[in-house]
Amino acid sequence: MRTTGVKRAFKYRFYPSDAQAAELSRTFGCVRKVYNLALAARTEAWARQVRVNYNQTSAMLT
Repeated sequence: MRTTGVKRAFKYRFYPSDAQAAELSRTFGCVRKVYNLALAARTEAWARQVRVNYNQTSAMLT
């Protein structure tokens, strides 16, 4: 039997300034919007019984 080695995890905490926190919030909001639009497009395609793969979803972004 082969062992896979030791797995480690690290936790980091950071304290952004008010300006950094606002920028992070804005960025995550944009990411959430794009993700939800892509998910809606894939769900709609699924309802029409059309397959949409990752490359097609990625092409929708541009």
